[in-house]
Amino acid sequence: MRILQAANFYHPTSGGLRTTMHQLASGYMRSGHESIMVVPGEIDADEDTPFGRRITVAAARLPGSGGYRVITDIDRLILTLDEVAPDRIEVSDRLTMRPLGWWARGSGVPSVVWAHERLDGVLRTFSRGLLPSQTVADCWNQVTASRFDRIVASTQFAGGEFDRINVPFARIPLGVDLQVFHPDRARPGLRDDLVHDSNEILIIMCTRLSREKRPEVGIDVIRELRKRGVKARLVILGDGPRRAHIQHLVRDLPVRLMGHVPDRWELAALLATADVMIAPGPIETFGLAALEALACGTPVVANRSGALTEVIGPRAGRAVDPSPSSFADAIEMVTTEPSRRVLARARAEEFPWSKTVSQMLTLHSDPTSLTTGADA
Repeated sequence: MRILQAANFYHPTSGGLRTTMHQLASGYMRSGHESIMVVPGEIDADEDTPFGRRITVAAARLPGSGGYRVITDIDRLILTLDEVAPDRIEVSDRLTMRPLGWWARGSGVPSVVWAHERLDGVLRTFSRGLLPSQTVADCWNQVTASRFDRIVASTQFAGGEFDRINVPFARIPLGVDLQVFHPDRARPGLRDDLVHDSNEILIIMCTRLSREKRPEVGIDVIRELRKRGVKARLVILGDGPRRAHIQHLVRDLPVRLMGHVPDRWELAALLATADVMIAPGPIETFGLAALEALACGTPVVANRSGALTEVIGPRAGRAVDPSPSSFADAIEMVTTEPSRRVLARARAEEFPWSKTVSQMLTLHSDPTSLTTGADA
């Protein structure tokens, strides 16, 4: 099969989406299929990469997004699809690339669209109550579902808004590179560089610095721990439009901003060296960075309102209310559990990328083949 993946919001710092597309493409190629990606960029390009052919379409920056670009010339996109003539298309943007479902239907090409975000949650965050987020999301999702052959969601939470409108979806969890992300990546020398006291709890927060991710919660957690007399230090990995605001908040706190870490091996070393990761985002639909932390043997404390409850499971961390005191309580408990690293790694081993690729290929071969919705 010639499988084409199309996405906006693909950027050097877009960790989760970029990683997912690359891992799927590499897996498709290893299984004997042809992989093509169509993504936005500064200039037009057509290149061979380790994960297949990548066609870059020149696109304008989205203001206030931290550098993301969005392809708005749908006619140009359609011409590209006509030229490539894929056997299957896989769309990772149901907001701006929804017309590709029409193209696929008219061309007789089976199509799937990933629900990588909770549209109702995004609307709630950015409209600040000015829009009936659930109603708008339900209408949008109903039309989206009518244009594609199948909806794919990585967790039950991610697909929940389709359940709400009685649209079935295939639940296919994402994966983790269990060789790169491994407890053996921990480096004592790196820890010495990050903490000022060997007794400090080293907390990692790996997230995009944007409104919907709620990075400010991590700052409040450090304040709460200090108030309790707990020695702790927070290292923030990631970048985004709220970076300047976060820098202002942490001026007098034991917090270090390291920005986006493009090197996967260095990221693995940071995750494996930490004592715990926190994930405060309330609308995470999977939490790939958290799974990478688990693979490194680092437990995760996450906001219980998103999908990370499903990813962490009952023993690899804690899913708590989004208050500083709840996060602080969980951090103190998790970091004293003697088997925490073994349990974290064991949970991650349930999510190899090979399993994700296999399930996606099964879906591409027969869109009716996988169990859907709450029964998955």
